[in-house]
Amino acid sequence: MALIGYARVSTGEQDAAQQQAALAAAGCGRIFTDTASGAARGRPALESALAAAGPGDVLVCVRLDRLARSLAHLLEIITRLEARGAGLRSLADPIDTTSAQGRLTLQILGAVAEFERALIRERTRAGMARARARGRRPGNPALGDPAGRRALRLAREAALTRRLIAASGDLIPLLARLRPATPWDGVLRVVRARGLARPDGRPWTRDALIRAARRLVEAGLLPPAILARAPRGPTAPPLVELVAALHAALPRPSLSAIARTLERQHVRTPQGGSRWHPSSVRNLLERARAMGLVAPAAGPAAGSARGGG
Repeated sequence: MALIGYARVSTGEQDAAQQQAALAAAGCGRIFTDTASGAARGRPALESALAAAGPGDVLVCVRLDRLARSLAHLLEIITRLEARGAGLRSLADPIDTTSAQGRLTLQILGAVAEFERALIRERTRAGMARARARGRRPGNPALGDPAGRRALRLAREAALTRRLIAASGDLIPLLARLRPATPWDGVLRVVRARGLARPDGRPWTRDALIRAARRLVEAGLLPPAILARAPRGPTAPPLVELVAALHAALPRPSLSAIARTLERQHVRTPQGGSRWHPSSVRNLLERARAMGLVAPAAGPAAGSARGGG
């Protein structure tokens, strides 16, 4: 397997050496460099890099914006690489088509592209229908026109959705596992305990989580059922609810794994301490089971929170 590097700088930029050094440090034996703007179609070095990629090889870039003009262009490059049996890896982005997580991210990006195309079609049809209803020839509405303002708003919403989906590799499966069984406040505690942040780096809030979930449902990446109201039941203390939600969210929810997650996020124990022991987690899980927040244990399994150990 060969790692093939690709760098691109715009005219007047001085960071080609930095990109090349990062690619060399990543193990790239050959590095191809273009000097062109992001929108330029002529990329001779990129064409050479794609032609050099063979079965098992990986094309490596520092950032995706150095490689592709747009999301559609990125997907086109990946398709060409896959046809040659090669993969793509970005050093600064969650894209590595040779890994399962990277392939999931790629599927998400493909869904974003289709979502954007659907938005454009809807916006175009609606604008033309309004123009015909007013006796005008269809065309670009002025920004002062209500149709123009709506088109601008839809474009901004599409950009927000694109950024959200690209950064939601961990959030999507978590929401799918927790909702609607877990109330939004409980989901928020799990999101914060897992150390997840919004695409702009700010911490999640309850309202922001709900808005994000709606966007993901609209994009077809989550079922509408996750937006349903959580079932009513006895009000659980926050710690009991948090441990129950972590038990549902973690792929392998052993007592030790839940304890480590709580410690990493500086969650205090019921006694106010900072050190979590598996026995403390077990006690909270038993309370959660008694309240119906966690399914009854199927049987004892050493070190397993699902089995009660």
